[in-house]
This record gives sequence, structure tokens and C-alpha cells, in this order.
Amino acid sequence: MQTLIKDIAIIGTGFGGLGMAIQLQKAGHSDFVILEKGASSGGCWRENSYPGAACDVPSLLYSFSFEPKPDWSRAFAPQAEIQEYLKHCETKYGLTEKIHFNTEVVSAEFNQENGRWLLTTSSGQQISSRIFISACGQLSQPATPSIKGMENFSGKIMHSARWDHDYSLKNKKVAVLGTGASAIQFVPEVAKEAASLHVLQRSAPYILPKPDRAYSEKEKARLKSFPLWQKLCRLGIYLTYESRLLGFTYLQKAMGLGRAKCSAYMKKTIKDPELRKKFTPDYPIGCKRILISNNYYQTFTQDKVHLETHAIDTITEKGIKFQNGVDIEVDTLIYGTGFKATEFLTPMEVTGLGGKTLNQEWHKGAEAYLGITVNDFPNFFMLYGPNTNLGHNSIVYMLESQIQYILDAVDIIKSKNLASFNIRQQPQHDFNQSIQGKLKSTVWEKGCVSWYKNKEGKNTVNWHDFTFAYRQQTRRINLQDYHAIELV
Repeated sequence: MQTLIKDIAIIGTGFGGLGMAIQLQKAGHSDFVILEKGASSGGCWRENSYPGAACDVPSLLYSFSFEPKPDWSRAFAPQAEIQEYLKHCETKYGLTEKIHFNTEVVSAEFNQENGRWLLTTSSGQQISSRIFISACGQLSQPATPSIKGMENFSGKIMHSARWDHDYSLKNKKVAVLGTGASAIQFVPEVAKEAASLHVLQRSAPYILPKPDRAYSEKEKARLKSFPLWQKLCRLGIYLTYESRLLGFTYLQKAMGLGRAKCSAYMKKTIKDPELRKKFTPDYPIGCKRILISNNYYQTFTQDKVHLETHAIDTITEKGIKFQNGVDIEVDTLIYGTGFKATEFLTPMEVTGLGGKTLNQEWHKGAEAYLGITVNDFPNFFMLYGPNTNLGHNSIVYMLESQIQYILDAVDIIKSKNLASFNIRQQPQHDFNQSIQGKLKSTVWEKGCVSWYKNKEGKNTVNWHDFTFAYRQQTRRINLQDYHAIELV
């Protein structure tokens, strides 16, 4: 099998991968390939097609700044519409012919002698590229719990990110494990069909009503006819969401208002005091992701829907046995247990200088300079890397900041004919020491267990500051931060 030779190899076709490819083309860098493990583009919006899937960031902000969409159907777009938007971007910018679908990269190794990365796919195909860009994201590998007796269950098991649309839930006895962002969207939909539904909650989330609504035809026409109006609307949403960072960081006392709103919403929705008690979180608001929904609490007012808060003892052939001795019979288990957000790039093995692997370097927790580059992994760049997730605004804004930084790097590598462009250890160390120090004073460090942290308790996921501060830091590359070696 012949090795494919390219200047740049990109992995992933979500917002990161497609956005990167589009900007590379605009900048005149057309010799690239995009490798996608799935059969179509869309990233997490292709993977997460469960019933009720939708964004919790307003549509006007959850899109590329250079490719506005004036005709979103709702204030918060559903999954299919977001995936269609990404497909539109792929087609409009002529990327389809550059994408290799059904192509999963299992390893990538840097060759110091020729300054190139060698990527190997699961089929044995190899791609040699001067520059390697990962746009796998943090939400690509589903997390499944290890529960005693799981192998004995005789019914159907599926994860929300691997939804089986051919399997009917009609009249099924269903149990859902998890009450995170995905579960609160699909639980109300599952309840419409299931004969019975048991939702297993380990930790109660804070939930606010979702300010969602359909856009009228008049509104869509105005946004289309007046692009400046759409930009102003987008800016207004951005500034509103950006201000929320203050509650997570500098003005945590202000989160009391959010907690009061959550409590009032629960009281308005759920009349049963015992059920309200089960739904009441036991940690400070914001320590875990705050969720939004207009129908989750309401689902539990149905007699056939039950909230289970006792720990699981074992999975049996026909259902679940809890530690309090209670057994329930179910024929379907659905994991709403999220993703391995702290295990970046797994299961792919990435090898840099001196045989170092990212798995080895990150065994105590992933870190990178600006969440983009890693010492001793030259010409390698990440989108949505360590500590660039947000708890308050749109990740697309962060991705566009990273894309600009990587474009600057690509220009430098190609114009200076570099074999190696390697972030120095000291800037990376100083950057991550600073981040971890500042994270200690945020609400995310108030004692809860969340997907923001790894097993050692290190927050490897969230950005601690305003997004415009991150954009300022990524606007241009400081050449002194890097060790550059010219190609001989």
C-alpha cells in the first residue's frame, strides 16, 4: 500500500477540523488531507444523535464567525441541524474530496531525520505529513462504567453517543445510568415510549429552564437581510455568556442567585418534597456543569418514571440490584455517562522525539502550551486540547482562536523551511503552572467529582479565564517560545 504524502494531515471533521481546513485553504495552504473515522462529517454532532440531542449554546453563537447562518430554526439548534450546518461548510468550501472517511488513525510517529509525521490507520494505510493537526476534541471517546455483573445482562445495552436507532424502546423497561447533559435531553424522549423508566442518579445536577424557542420567519428574514443585525445579536449573546465567567471565578458569591433560580424552578415543577430532596445537589453550584432543560423534571411526574439514588450492587441477567437490597427488572440499559474527556487523543498512540509518547508524558494529567502544542512533539498541534474547554461560552470561539495560532505556525514552518518547530519545556511548564494555580480558586475546585478532572484530581479540561484573554494570547506566536530547526 503506497504512502500518501501531504504537507498537512488533519484528524477529525467537527468544528475544529473543518474550520482548520477552511482557513488553511483561504491562506493558500491546499496540500492537506483530512482523516475521519466516521462515514460522514460532523464530529460529536454526528456521534450524538440520540433523541432530543441539541446544543446548550445559542445557535447564533454556536457557528463560525466567517460562515453565519441566518435561518436557524430555534434559539438552541437541534443536533440534526448542527450536523447539516457542518455538512454545508464541508460542501461550500470544497472539502469533501480532501476527506478520507472511514479512516481511523491508530498511531502517529515523528521522524526527526526528515521532519515528518507518519500516521498509520487501522487498515494499514500510511500518511506522511510535515505538519500534524489533531481535531479529535475532548468529547469523542464514550465513557462506560465498570459495574459488577454487567456481562450477565441479557438485554440491550447502548451508550447515548452510540445510539441504536433501529432498536425500538416502545413498551420496553428501561434503566438510564447517568444524569448529565446528554441524559437530561434523552430521558424525556425515552419516557414517551418506554413502559417504565428508572433513572439512576449518582449526583444531582443543577438545572435551569432553557430559554429556547422557535425563530419566526420574520426574524429569520431580518437576520438574512441585515447581516450587521445578526453580528450585533451574536455579539450580544457572546457578551452575556462571557460575563458568566465571573460567577465561576472572581465573583462566586453571585452564584447564589443562580442557585436560587434552580431551587425556584425545581419547586415550581416538582410538588413532591421527597423527590425534590433527591434532586437537590450537595455541592456548590457551578462545580459541575450547570444544565438547562424545560422537560426533564416534568418527566418524573409520571408514575412510570422513577429516580433511583441508591448505589448499584450488581447487574443481573434481568436487571439491577441496588445496595439497599431492592431489585428492578429491566430489558434495556442506556449509558448517559459522558466521555473520557481527560484522556485526550486516546486510543491513538502519538510518538515524538526520543520515542516519547503522549500517554507517557500525560500519565499524571494532560497538559500543553495554550492547549495547542506539546514539548518534544514538533510540528504537532491540537484543537480543543487540554484546558481549553469552557463552562460559560461557545467552544467555537476558542477553536477559531486556536486555528489562527496554528495558521501562524504553518506559515512559519513553511516560509522558514523548518524540519522541527518544537515548543520549549519552560514556556509550557510556566503556562500550566499558572493555569493550575489559578484554577485552584475557581468554583470547579469546591470539592465535587466532575468530568473536568482526572483520577488524580487535576483539572485538565477547563480554561480559567475570559475567552477574549485566550484570543489575545493566541493572536500571534512568540518565536522565542519555540526551538526551530531548519530542514537540511
